[in-house]
Amino acid sequence: MFTGIIQARGSIASLQPNAFGARLLIDRGHWPYQPTRGDSIAVNGVCLTHAPSSDAPGADPTLLCFDVIRETLSRTNLGSLRVGDQVNLESSMRADTPIAGHFVQGHVDAVGKIADIHSGKDEYRLTVAVEPAVMPFIVPKGSIAIDGVSLTIASAPGSTGSNSFTVALIPTTLDLTTLGTHHIGDTVNIETDMIVRSVVHVLTLQGTIQPASSLTMEKLRDAGFAE
Repeated sequence: MFTGIIQARGSIASLQPNAFGARLLIDRGHWPYQPTRGDSIAVNGVCLTHAPSSDAPGADPTLLCFDVIRETLSRTNLGSLRVGDQVNLESSMRADTPIAGHFVQGHVDAVGKIADIHSGKDEYRLTVAVEPAVMPFIVPKGSIAIDGVSLTIASAPGSTGSNSFTVALIPTTLDLTTLGTHHIGDTVNIETDMIVRSVVHVLTLQGTIQPASSLTMEKLRDAGFAE
């Protein structure tokens, strides 16, 4: 479990294909976190297990080491990474970790694509296009994780006709994460809010909403989830 508050930016040192997927090495730079074997670390919002090679004495201690299976490579943007690309890093939360963002599982729902970037004097907004199946979980002013970054959804369409949403980024987010380096057409990992997913699941089972329909305040009130 994570919070979506990025602790560092790392860079890809190596991504070597192997029999089960790939071996991923990340230079963590000046990140002071000292992981041990088996620790969970979110890389661009993907929960991975730190797995340093036990038979490699003298290995670079600044490198984070992960075994990434084919399923993860195909369902996230990790498979498209190149040496030198930057990634967002976060260690798993502890019982005493402040929840400054929101609960993030590190389980990516879909890969979205940057559809528009608005960089104005007073604001910076990203519009992300996603597959239609994700839209029922996109709630205006709700939470979402993009490449592991906890964000608030600034706007989303009220109908299922549009499959995109917009987030507004503050200067701190642009400075501390990779989101300010993206270009139109780049892919990003999307994890929707686990609470919203649970509510939609229950309402769908109850027949209150159809699987592909949008979640609205009226539907939440009718089901007793809102006043």
